[in-house]
Order: sequence, then C-alpha cells, then structure tokens
Amino acid sequence: MSISAGRAALLPDATLPLVYFAGAHVALALAAGLLLVDPDLPGAFHYHPRMIAVVHLVTLGWISASILGAFYIVAPLAFGMPFAARRADALACVSFWSGTVGMVLGFWWAAYAVVGVASLAVLAAVAIVAVRAIRGLRAARMPFGVSLHIALAFANVLLAGSAGLLMALGRGWGVATWSPLAAAAAHAHLAVLGWGVMMVVGVSYRLVPMFLPAAMPTGRALAWSAVLLEIGTLGIAWALLTAQTVAPWALVVVAAFVAFLRQVRGILGDRRPRPKDLHGRDWSTWQTHAAMLYLVIAVALGLWIVLAASSPALVWAYGVTGILGFVAQMVVGIQGRLLPMHAWYRELARLEGTPPARSAHRLADGRATLTIFLTWAVAVPLLTGGLIGQSPATIATAAGLLLASSVVQAWHMARIARGARSPA
Repeated sequence: MSISAGRAALLPDATLPLVYFAGAHVALALAAGLLLVDPDLPGAFHYHPRMIAVVHLVTLGWISASILGAFYIVAPLAFGMPFAARRADALACVSFWSGTVGMVLGFWWAAYAVVGVASLAVLAAVAIVAVRAIRGLRAARMPFGVSLHIALAFANVLLAGSAGLLMALGRGWGVATWSPLAAAAAHAHLAVLGWGVMMVVGVSYRLVPMFLPAAMPTGRALAWSAVLLEIGTLGIAWALLTAQTVAPWALVVVAAFVAFLRQVRGILGDRRPRPKDLHGRDWSTWQTHAAMLYLVIAVALGLWIVLAASSPALVWAYGVTGILGFVAQMVVGIQGRLLPMHAWYRELARLEGTPPARSAHRLADGRATLTIFLTWAVAVPLLTGGLIGQSPATIATAAGLLLASSVVQAWHMARIARGARSPA
C-alpha cells in the first residue's frame, strides 16, 4: 500500500514538532527548577530582570514554542492545510531557540541590549512560520472565523515581539520614551491575549470537536470572539501604555470570552459517539477543562483589578491564573492529545500507508496523564498562594511539582513516540 500525493501532503511533519516540544519541556523544567532552587527569586514585586527571565521561559519557551511545534501538526490534520517542514522551517527553529536562550540570559544578566539583539532571531523565526501560515489559510478547509483567529494571532505575536524589541533596545541604550512598567504591562497583554489566547481559542474550535468527538462548529458567529478579542487586546495595550482607563477594553475582552464559551457550549451539546478504542477518562482533555476554569478566574481577577482596586497580591494572582493556569495548562492538555495523533501518522508514513497496529487512542499512558493532571491541579493554586503570601516554602513546593510534571511530560512524549511502533 502506498500513500497518494494528496494524502501525503496532509501528513504532519515527523521531526520538527518534536524538536519544538522537546525544547519547550526543557524551558518549563528550567523555569520550575529556578524557583525550586531559589523560591525567594520572585520577591514582593514582579518586575525585575530575573523574574522576567523566568516568565519568558514559560511564555516564550513553553507556550510559544509549543504553539509553533503544534502548528506543524494541527495545520494538516485539523485545518486541511499542507504544512510540511522545509529548510527554512528548520532554520527558523534553530533561530527561535538561539534567540530564546539569548533573551533569557540577557534578562538574567539585566543586559537589555543582549535581549534586543536576541529577540531579532526569535522575531525572524516566528515571521517565517507566520508568513507560511497566513498564505496557507486561504486554501484551508475551515470556516473564515477560525482562519481569522489564526491570522490575528500571528500578526499579534509579531507586533508584541517588535514592541518588546523596541523596549529592550530603549532600555539598553537609555533612550526609552515610555514608562518601563507601563510598556511591560502593554507588551505582556498583547503577547498573552493577542497571541497565546487568540491562538488557543481559534485552534480549540477545531481540536475540541476532534478530541471529544463532536460536530465541527460553523457559521459567522465564530468570528465574533476573534474580532472582540482583537479590539479589546489592542485597546488594553494602548490604555496601559498611555495611562488611560482600561475598563471599557477589558469588558470587550470579557465579551470575547463569552462568545467563545457559547461556542464551546454548542460543541458540547452536539456530541458524537466516542471511539471504541478510547477507554477510561481522557485526563488530557480534563486538563483543558481545568484550564477553562482558570480562564474564568483570571477574567474575574482582571475585572476586579480594573474596576475595584489593584494590589501586588492581586497582580500575582491574575498573572499566574491567566498565564500558567489557563494558557500554559491548555497547552499541556492539547499537547497530550496531539502527541498520540502525531505518532500514529508518523508511523503511517513510515509504513507507506499501512495503518499502524496500535490505535492512536491506545498510545497515551493513563497513569502518566493522570499524574500530569494532578500535579498541575495542585501546583497552580499553591504557586498562586505562595506568591500572594510571599511564602518561599509554598513556592518551592509548587515549583517542585511543576518540575516533576515536566519530567513526566517529557518521558510520556518519548514513550508515545516509541509506542506507535509496538504491536497492538
């Protein structure tokens, strides 16, 4: 049996996603390890170079790298868009990780000129993937509303990265024209909301129905969450940068999440029979449910800060629940479902079209996914409480759990890759 040219074009790349994922696991483990070794590192205030280095290990090293790696799987399998890795993609991966290492070290040393130069490598890497993605979306087999989320996400990450580059060079050369704290807050919201959240929402419209399974959502209403989230994100970033009121734009973002959750509710109400090989609880999908809960918590905290009062404790809680509880944990859950699919299709390509002996639904280890789910379920609230109360012991315990989880995740990834070649 052989694979037709049309079908081969829609197979995920065999190697590049795993390279991104492997680096992402190292970044997450390093971030957790730094907090475990030095739980006093965060201090009472979040805006200092070494804490920014740890945050970028999570946002850039874990979240962004995982999104880029996952795109080489999601594009062909969920979007119907050929996205085989080329030489430029491999060079982009090298450029991304070289730049990420340089940025983290630059923040750690408080050498902002180094951060600025290194960020050029990251921006170049993301731009290569973004250009290919946006061009391919025109021929993708999915609703316009989903494509809009993906295109806006890539546009936003390039905008956020360019803003970060200007901030770093301004600090490094002493020519900054904006308040560093205001610029950092604007940059963070543009990156997290405009890139991480926008991409997660858009991809969820295709992956959630695939994972459950359920009917794919369609219609113009899918675009509302993209439009509202984009308007709210740009408004928040500008308001923070110019010291204007954030409240109207925050409410627009809330409206975007309401539109998204309404679509998710519709998906859940149009379920399909579960595959016969999918036995027991799917803990990776449950992890995405937990992430959704943290989305609600983060939105509530953000509104509290905007409409009532702000404090360092609330800022810590808002940041951890939004970045780690929602976006980072959503990446964990989605990756847990994508990896078996990737391994199965990788083996299908190796066997030249002969279906692998083991179903993709049998490749994940239920004990591993349960361990990952439970460690995150305990670690995120512990870390939040530890940062609010400035408790080094609590911070260290949470960091230790996240470090253990990252090790289990990496082991599980390797096990899935090997398991696809095992007998049924």
